[in-house]
Order: sequence, then structure tokens, then C-alpha cells
Amino acid sequence: MKNLSQTWNLETFFAGGSESPELVAYLDQLEGNIEGLAGQIATLSESNNVDAWGSVLAVMQQANSDLRYVMSFSGCLLAQDVKDQQAKIVQGRIAKLSASLGAAMTVLDKQILTVDEQAWQALLQDERVQPISFWLIERRQNAFSKMAPDLEALGGDLAVDGYHAWGNLYNTLIGRMSIKVEKDGEVKELSIGQAQNMYSGTPDREVRKAVFAAWEEAFAQSEELFAANLNHLGGFRWALYKSRGWDSILKEPCDINRMSRATLDVMWDVIDKNKDTFVQFLDRKAELIGVDKLSYYDLYASTSTAKTSYTYDEGANFIVEQFAEFSPDFAAFAKRAFEQSWIEAEDRPGKRPGGFCAGFPGKNETRIFMTYDDSMGAVSTLAHELGHAYHAHVMGDMPFFTRMYAMNVAETASTFAETLVTSAAVRSAKSDDEKIALLEEKVSGSIAMYMDIHSRFIFENNFYDERKKGLVSAERLNELMVEAQKKAYRDSLELYHPRFWASKLHFYSTSVPFYNFPYTFGYLFSTGVYALALQEGPSFADKYVALLRDTASMTVEELAQKHLGVDLTQPEFWQNAVDITVQDAKEFLRLTAGKVATK
Repeated sequence: MKNLSQTWNLETFFAGGSESPELVAYLDQLEGNIEGLAGQIATLSESNNVDAWGSVLAVMQQANSDLRYVMSFSGCLLAQDVKDQQAKIVQGRIAKLSASLGAAMTVLDKQILTVDEQAWQALLQDERVQPISFWLIERRQNAFSKMAPDLEALGGDLAVDGYHAWGNLYNTLIGRMSIKVEKDGEVKELSIGQAQNMYSGTPDREVRKAVFAAWEEAFAQSEELFAANLNHLGGFRWALYKSRGWDSILKEPCDINRMSRATLDVMWDVIDKNKDTFVQFLDRKAELIGVDKLSYYDLYASTSTAKTSYTYDEGANFIVEQFAEFSPDFAAFAKRAFEQSWIEAEDRPGKRPGGFCAGFPGKNETRIFMTYDDSMGAVSTLAHELGHAYHAHVMGDMPFFTRMYAMNVAETASTFAETLVTSAAVRSAKSDDEKIALLEEKVSGSIAMYMDIHSRFIFENNFYDERKKGLVSAERLNELMVEAQKKAYRDSLELYHPRFWASKLHFYSTSVPFYNFPYTFGYLFSTGVYALALQEGPSFADKYVALLRDTASMTVEELAQKHLGVDLTQPEFWQNAVDITVQDAKEFLRLTAGKVATK
């Protein structure tokens, strides 16, 4: 593949972007379909007729699929240009449609609760309903644990201009921000994404330090706004949970991720018991840089002069080659994504930070967003997002309600793809110095999962504990953030990142509460899957697809037992997965023994 486009093609969905007449017509039709659902659902109260239920569920699935399609489109528009005002208007309309559909779903819940047991079992066995029976059973169980359906519908309506509005406000605030830094002798304004790439990746420590300081200063100037934003999100969430009779902030995120608290707790416990080697890794990095302790802005900067650089075309070809070693089908899919311009990777101002993969059901296409900078880290991110895309692809022929997998297993597919690429890069290293650089990149990924994500998890737990009692000041949020980072990193850093809470989009997500631990789950779960792939060879590709296709049809504990034969509530699986990542850190320590920078 040569001369690949680094900008995506969104015209295949709605020509004209946020100003598209087709988009307006689509939204009008979707609005009408959702309004019509209420009457159809009402008929269900008159009968336990299986045919009526089958028809309503089919319409409900289509409406959810159509909404996801247009939500993905609006998300892509705002990601590529955070100042697209019309896209924000479109997103506002979509939020109202989402609330309307949510209200219809809540009315459906009310009807689900009225079905007697005999009729319920007959419904689950119907050939039209059986494929989505897990989703339907889960829906009924969740309905029993919430408020009365009418109150849930009211809560959904109030969330549009309350809860979700606060989440959208965060995007607006971020879109207005820029980081002023001196570059090449002149002051330049960088987007959040560009500044993040600079302070985390540039080899010049003084530049990293300066950009990081400018970053902190920029967020300090707006921290009161961000604090108000986060407090209102947290307050809304607690008020809703209290009305539902929930006393644990982790109930909903665990339910959404279809995992037990026991699994979550044992995963973090195993990680915490295995941090010593990773602290040694951080200490060694400090030695190689020539400082007593690393600062936050040093965490992801390479200590090696042996740079593995990939142009976009080179990175794309390397990814496809590694995917082909595992599965020709995976490689062919990735090649199609590159050649048909499914990827937005250009480094330019005005883009939102981070990366994501957006699915477009119906077309069975995806779009990938990131900012590419020729580093191995960028190649890894690209592979990661392609893993998400492949996951959606292999489930493309399934009913929509059987494709609604949770974030933790979504991260399994993405991290598995990333591991295929990073492991291959280490194996193909041409020298010890190159191998050191690649291992450093790879172990830094483990640090992110075991320490960075852990600090976010600790912070959110502590924030919600304090928010339950009242408002939390910006100053206290800074303290909570540093306390969490010190605990997660075992006090191994010199300088921490107090306003990380203000700069991280995930804390403000209203679609996924606790947007942190699923990453770590996916990372370790995928590591276990990767180990099996190495053991079984090419035959494992079909098993892998079978596992992915089941990710929205059972709990993660059931998924692991069925496809891997392991118990996730016990430490053995997690310890075996962590051990694999520890070996990378130990190999880095071995190769760098005696390599100390001159201070």
C-alpha cells in the first residue's frame, strides 16, 4: 500500500457533513420512527402475544441501530473539527432523540415487568426472539433494580439538559482551549492533542517540562469551570443512584461491563502485588535519563536514541503484515480500512485529542480517529483501533442487540491487535538498542494499564466518596488526583499531574461511568488470549472470532469459562497474564543493566 490518505471519508454516510440535507431527512425519519414506537409498545400491555412482541422488538432494534449510526457520524464530525458549530447543533438534536428512544425503552421495561412467567418463557423460546434472549433477560433484571419506569423516563428526559449537557459542555470547553508553547523560536498555539503528543513524546526533556508546565497552567486557569462540570456530573449520578436504591458507585459500571465485583477486585489485587518490577522499570528509566526520579512528563518519553520510526504508509503495511501472521481475514479487513479511507490520522490543529473507533451499523463500516506522528506508539494506537473495528466487523451479520458488547471486552479485541504488532516489532528488532526502545514502549503500555489507569480508578472512587457528602473544590480535586497517582505509582515519581482530572475526557463521559478499569481488564484478558494464540497457532483464529461473537451474549465470567476454560474470580488467570508482561519489564532491565546516563 502506498500514498494512503490520512483523512477519512465521511461523505459515504451523509454528503455535506453537518450541513447535509440527507442528514436532516434521516433525523426527521428517525424521530418519526421513535415517536411511533410508543404506540406499538402500548399494545403489548393488552396481550402476551409473542408475535406482537417479536414485531416491536424488531422495530426497537432498528431504531437503536439507526441512532447509533447517526451518533457515530456526529461524533466523527466534532472530532475532526471541534469548532464545527452546526455539528454541535446536530449532536444536540441527536441527544433529544436518544432521550426519546431511552424513554421508549423504559416503557418497554415496564411492559417486560408485566409479562407472566409462562408467557416470558414462551417469548424467550420464539425463534425471532431467541437470538437476543440474553439481552432481553438482562433488560428485565435491570428493570427490577431501577425506579418505576415512569420515573426512569423522567430521569432520562431531565438528563438531556442536565447530565448529558454537562458532558457536552466539557467538549465545548476543551474545544476552546489551546496550549501556548515556544517552538522553533516562536510562540505557537497547539491543540490539546498536539500538546499532549509533545509533552509525552519529545526526546528533549526541557521541552517536555516546558510544555507540561504550560499544560498545567492552561488548565489551572479554567479549573473552576472543570470542577463545577465534574461536580454536577457526579451529583446527578449520585442523585439518580440514590433514587434507585443503589449505594455503590461501582454497581452500574460493573453491570454495564457484565462483570462481578469479585472479578474486578481480584484483578486489581493481583496487579498491586506485582508492581515491584514495574517500579524498578521506572527507576531504571530515571537512571537512563540522568535524574533521581522520573516526573509525570517523563513516563512515556523514550530513553533510547535508537528510534523506530514509521511513516504512515510504513506503519499501515507493518500492521497488515502482522495481522496476516495471525489471520488472513483480519489482514484483509485492515487493508480495506486503509485503502477505503476509513481512518482520520492527519496531525493538524482543531482536532479533539485521543483516539476512537466509531461503528456504522447497517453499512457494517467503521471509522477510526487518531493523530499520527510516525512513532511506534502511533502504530500501536492505529493497530488498537483496528482491533475495535475488526470486532465490530465479525459481528456485523448479527442482530443489533447481540452486538452491544461492553467496554471491557471491546478493549480485549483492540489490545489483542495492538499486542500482535508490538510483539512482532520487538521480535524483529535489529539490535539491542532497538529492542530496548521497543521494549520500553511495550512496558510503558503495562505501566499505563497498571498504574495510570489504576490512579484514575482510585481517584474516581475517592472523588465519588467525597462528592456524596457535598461539592468538591478544584483544590481538593488536585489533591485527590496526586494522592491517587502516588498510590498507583508507588510514590516513584518526582512530579505528578494534579490537573489530570480536568484534562481527561473519560472523567466526563456520560455514556460510560468509570471509563478506566475496562481498559485494564481488556489488556490482561487479551494477554491471556494472546498466550493461547501463540500456543495453538493458525487454528486459533476461528476460535478468536467465535469468542468475539459471544462478547455481548454472556457475562465475562461465562465468556472466559466457555472459550478459555478459566475462572476470572480467582487470581490464577490474572497472575498468568501479568507474568507475561513482567517478563518484558525484566528483559528491559537485563538489557539496560549498566547503562547509566551522565548527570
